[in-house]
Amino acid sequence: MTSVEVRNETEDSGPSGYAAARLRLLQEEARSGPPRRSALAELTDGWLTGLFGAGVTDVGAGPGELRGVSLIAVGGYGRGELSPRSDLDLLLLHDGGADAAAIASLADRIWYPVWDLGLALDHSVRTPGEARKTAADDLKVQLGLLDARHIAGDLGLTAAMRTSVLADWRNQAPKRLPELRELCEERAARQGELSHLLEPDLKEARGGLRDATALRAVAASWLADAPREGLAEARRALLDVRDALHLATGRATDRLTLQEQDQVAAELGLLDADTLLRQVYEAARTIAYAGDVTWREVGRVLRARRARPRLRGLLGGGKAAGAAVERSPLAEGVVEQDGEVVLARAARPERDPVLPLRAAAAAAQAGLPLSLHAVRRMAAATRPLPTPWPAEAREQLVTLLGAGRPTVQVWEALEAEGLITRLLPDWERVRCRPQRNAVHTWTVDRHLVETAVRAAELTRRVGRPDLLLVAALLHDIGKGWPGDHSVAGEIIARDVAARIGFDRADVAVLACLVRHHLLLIETATRRDLDDPVTVKSVAEAVGSTGTLELLHALTEADALATGPAAWSSWRGSLVADLVKRVAAELAGDAGSGAGALAERDAPASAEQERLAVEAVRTGAPVLGLRAEAGGSASGEGGGSGSGADAHADAGSGAGAAGAGEQPEPLGVELLVALPEQGGVLPAVAGVLALHRLAVRTAELRALELPEGMSGSVLMLQWRVAAEYGSLPQAARLRADLVRALDGSLDIAARLAERDAAYPRRRGTVAPPPRVTVASEGSRRATVIEVRAQDAPGLLHRIGRALEAAGVRVRSAHVSTLGSNAVDAFYVTGEDGAPLTGERAAGVARGVEAALRG
Repeated sequence: MTSVEVRNETEDSGPSGYAAARLRLLQEEARSGPPRRSALAELTDGWLTGLFGAGVTDVGAGPGELRGVSLIAVGGYGRGELSPRSDLDLLLLHDGGADAAAIASLADRIWYPVWDLGLALDHSVRTPGEARKTAADDLKVQLGLLDARHIAGDLGLTAAMRTSVLADWRNQAPKRLPELRELCEERAARQGELSHLLEPDLKEARGGLRDATALRAVAASWLADAPREGLAEARRALLDVRDALHLATGRATDRLTLQEQDQVAAELGLLDADTLLRQVYEAARTIAYAGDVTWREVGRVLRARRARPRLRGLLGGGKAAGAAVERSPLAEGVVEQDGEVVLARAARPERDPVLPLRAAAAAAQAGLPLSLHAVRRMAAATRPLPTPWPAEAREQLVTLLGAGRPTVQVWEALEAEGLITRLLPDWERVRCRPQRNAVHTWTVDRHLVETAVRAAELTRRVGRPDLLLVAALLHDIGKGWPGDHSVAGEIIARDVAARIGFDRADVAVLACLVRHHLLLIETATRRDLDDPVTVKSVAEAVGSTGTLELLHALTEADALATGPAAWSSWRGSLVADLVKRVAAELAGDAGSGAGALAERDAPASAEQERLAVEAVRTGAPVLGLRAEAGGSASGEGGGSGSGADAHADAGSGAGAAGAGEQPEPLGVELLVALPEQGGVLPAVAGVLALHRLAVRTAELRALELPEGMSGSVLMLQWRVAAEYGSLPQAARLRADLVRALDGSLDIAARLAERDAAYPRRRGTVAPPPRVTVASEGSRRATVIEVRAQDAPGLLHRIGRALEAAGVRVRSAHVSTLGSNAVDAFYVTGEDGAPLTGERAAGVARGVEAALRG
């Protein structure tokens, strides 16, 4: 039906002619989407123009004299977007010169035919002054008037009203935009997220059509604009779904209920209801992400406006415009600027494939959003990661997953620009995939991220938090493949874990966790726990106490991320009871404890012996710094491989490397040899913190000297990485270490000063530190285990607390896994004997108090 045919159908045929033309238009299979919405709006315009012309004589004017009154479409009708059952939003505008009764009569001549056809009508009669006043009092009225479109009557009156309403909006934007944002947030809290709901409201939910309209209003204010890429297409997709929903139900509804989804999918020519929901979710995510970016920009602009007068007063005259923007470094190539994480000026994403993960981890840990410009620049320029990933990339992924709630917004930013599927191609299968289960709150992909968020709260319960977090991200990765998703997921998890760069033993643990992620909850709630066969079967599937510990935490995180009906204190107690029984079964099979294995010291390397001899000869610290790992210093001497894995065995039993296989080390190797004395651990750790060196792994032990030499030497083997910038020279580290040991450098005061000047931001409250005594961990010493959030100076604080407790650190095994520190300290009393149980518990409480304080 052409526009000429529309006019011919409606000019003289009245309501019945309009109704017949409307029905034919809606039944045309060849026309849908934007063309049909525009045609329906044009058809309605023609009909209303006829009604207006027929009634205009009631205001005392001839057919050609339409000055002083006009008929205006507002809201969705004003935008020319009429769905089959949309309301007609109309404003009869008059200049106040005509008789009130005549205006009322004209309104009746228009409103009643609309009602007679059963069409929903939102109507008002106002003068321009009344319209502006109502808009000033009611934000929803103001938003509708921003889309005002002339239908009939005095075009000049309509244009003047539009101009004044837009001017008011722009003048009042600093006040009205925060009000609009609050309105959007309240609606989102009430209706939920469109991109995850099984029965979403296409209009009211977050990421829906209301939010798209709000973004148009922000753009009209001239203060900020939404990212345009994909936004129009997303909005059009939701409108198309709403059109099909109206046709399928015959009602003016915006809620896409389960029983109508198949019919709506068929109306749109889609394969099935899952394809429909995925299309809806894709569109909603685009709109929601555009909203996040836009509202941040609005906040920045408004803050800058408020700050400008103060800056002018402080700096004088026009100098404020040239004031430097403060940029605080967060990681190598990553800085914070104006409440967002952006790339440093020297960053080169085309040469740094780890940069997207490093920037994402820094943003999540700081609780800040990633700048849209930064994400797009990285997406356009960053080279793919090699396979397997370098160790830093793996650590940054774990750090991102361990940040808690802020992980979600950062993950969504990466996903919006296609970076997640570039890093993890298997993610495409689960992205935006609906879960047709009333228990599930989220889509599959969001459920996986939510499980990682929940797992981050449980990292103190496990000895390998990195494996817990990655298992949380992958546990449902098999959904979307034929068959049992746990079986399919095990295969995918093996491939992904190997690509990420985990060693063979860790890959096996991750595959086991994914394969059996439902084992504990299903066994605990469906089997007889008093039956020895039940417990034995679980023990055989899990294989070790470390894996059991991880599976217990994963089970809880998975259930908590599923929805409120999936976890309860009753279910938790059943699972805990099962875990206790399985742990006892595994302990009975394990024989001697793992702690004794962790005590075995590897022989000193030639490099370590050389440094030890030099330390004895000079009576002072001797340092060796290697930029490349290799030889005995990094492998055979108990560094990142044997030290971290031995400690993992003592704490969880889940992380030993495969035979002959060594994970790629992270950072550079630093060896420190010095004559044995008190305060060595806190001094060295404090110096490293002062120089902004992050400790990835560390080993401390007393070294046996060559025959003929007397004295005792402590050997500290570190693997460190610069937080940002380049590594300091070994000579500078040594000079500061000498000063720290002789008391002329107050490390605690220096670290406190720096923290006060540059407080380290945390995006969420980390789980509290947990310090325990490992029972039967060693025959020669007492093992104090520390699990805490990694932070600058953490190891320095632990060392000081142990010194204050009056114990001697015989050896230490330190490992940082993402943002989590998992450390073991073998301590004795001054007599060289293990601590009594009561004293060991007191030392653990003292260290924990020091870390909490």
